[in-house]
Amino acid sequence: MFRFSIDDDNWMLRFSPHIQVDQEEKDVIADSIILMGSGLHSFSHGESFVIMNDLLGLIVFHVEKIPSLILTVSTIVSKDKWFLQTDSGIYPYTK
Repeated sequence: MFRFSIDDDNWMLRFSPHIQVDQEEKDVIADSIILMGSGLHSFSHGESFVIMNDLLGLIVFHVEKIPSLILTVSTIVSKDKWFLQTDSGIYPYTK
């Protein structure tokens, strides 16, 4: 778990117990959140958002504001597990 402050608000960043991330990956995620800065204030309690990170893939966050300001990393989806749906089918996402 990480603790950080944005403006006058104290936040906690935690990770769902079902995902495995090493310390380096946790640091990358924490740095991404700090870069967002006051943008976190725009999310309401119960909302989710994603960050697309070149190193890790798609990081899904869940926002809790009651009783505390908590961001939970609920899952990380690596790029090799991304798919694109078109009218003609579903294909691996390549970029």
